Amino acid sequence: MTLVLGGARSGKSALAERLAEGSGLRPLYVATAEAGDGEMAARIALHRARRGERWQTVEAPLDLAKALNEVDRGQVVLIDCLTLWLSNLMHAGDPVEPAVDDLLAAAAEPSRPVVCVSNEVGLGIVPENALARRFRDAQGALNQRVAAAAGLVVFVAAGLPLVLKGTLPGDPA
Repeated sequence: MTLVLGGARSGKSALAERLAEGSGLRPLYVATAEAGDGEMAARIALHRARRGERWQTVEAPLDLAKALNEVDRGQVVLIDCLTLWLSNLMHAGDPVEPAVDDLLAAAAEPSRPVVCVSNEVGLGIVPENALARRFRDAQGALNQRVAAAAGLVVFVAAGLPLVLKGTLPGDPA
């Protein structure tokens, strides 16, 4: 498993897509975003257009483990993104820890590589309201658990990757 972290508009999704495409396997994009308004629908359309026809897309706003368990062998999976997934879980009132446990168990299946995209939300100020603080804390815990399980963890800022764990494919060791 690979984890690509970064702030909003940092280039993390583009890097994750390049990593998935570089695997040589058929890419599957597992989308956690939902088009709740016109602006979000336009963002989703831009992402789809950038990926092109080669990518298969599955929408999984809540049950990532189920989506992973239904993936064919010989596919690389890109989950974009864990941040929206966590937000969806919390908004739906679903318990977070069991969902994270299920996700990590499904991602550990060795028959297909998984690339996860997530926002690093711990670099800013402490949020002023309790819900935002709860979300920030849950996101930090989620990122730490996924990073611990991942073989490669990359932080992206201004489109530049900083490897935190492992080695980027093609980089000298």
